[in-house]
Amino acid sequence: MTGSYVVGSARERLGPVGVWLGVLGTAPIAQEREVARRIEELGYGSIWCGERVGGKEAFAHQSLLLAATEQIVTGTGIANVWARHPAAMQGGAATLGAAYPGRFVLGVGISHAPIVDRSGQTYEKPLAHMIRYLDGMDAAVGDAPATDVPVPRVLAALRPRMLALARDRADGAHPYFVPPSHTPIAREALGPDKLLIPEQAVVLNTDPAEARRIARGHMQFYLQLPNYVNNLKHLGYTDEDISAGGSDRLVDAIVAWGDEASIANRVREHLDGGADHVLLQPLGDLEQALGQLERLMPAVLGQSGPAAS
Repeated sequence: MTGSYVVGSARERLGPVGVWLGVLGTAPIAQEREVARRIEELGYGSIWCGERVGGKEAFAHQSLLLAATEQIVTGTGIANVWARHPAAMQGGAATLGAAYPGRFVLGVGISHAPIVDRSGQTYEKPLAHMIRYLDGMDAAVGDAPATDVPVPRVLAALRPRMLALARDRADGAHPYFVPPSHTPIAREALGPDKLLIPEQAVVLNTDPAEARRIARGHMQFYLQLPNYVNNLKHLGYTDEDISAGGSDRLVDAIVAWGDEASIANRVREHLDGGADHVLLQPLGDLEQALGQLERLMPAVLGQSGPAAS
């Protein structure tokens, strides 16, 4: 099947809005099953979560979410290349794709030097390492389980060279921790025929001081990671914006806050900029996140698809 078929089919299955929940990584299994079922009932198109080396293993974790639900798509945001051999990455994705046709998207990412170094490995030049890793995945295709519906592969990509790799060697890109101004840049780099699935952190709170306090708590960790900082500088943010927990300008760009209409407008901004599917990450614990998703559902799920598709 051609890449255009894979992308077109995935766009149709995903719809305009899904969910990215980092808190699933530490949630009790029984609770996350219940939350996944509720998110599906609400009508969101997908559920994504990340992978910390040594935490919940990405494919085992995805299998729990898929088994707990009936139709919703799940995605890895991202499956960490430092957690497994490339053949294991290909085989794991294909196994889920064969077991749950059309319901899984593989997000692959290079992670960050401080995280990788803490795991006892040595972080290498990210682009070169990712190229070799994709070569290894492609070489293992013949040994992986056959899938009736191809599993889309998207790369965690922020800056021009990784976005070009996502265009040339994957079905699209999954940018994380980006302002909406990044979305049209990514769409231009990918071209019209690739998936663009950005994450968007949100706080459903109209009090500026409280909303920004919550947002800064979320951003603190990411503003210590060079890949994200360098991307923000590439987009025009300054050292002053990035220091001291982030300027109001940066906080408001990375985390959408306000009422339901304000957050729906941010979703529309991404879609109008060329996103295919916007992943909302409501900040807070799992119960708080689910409450925000329930309140947001009427406003954000009325969004139509992007003009770029």
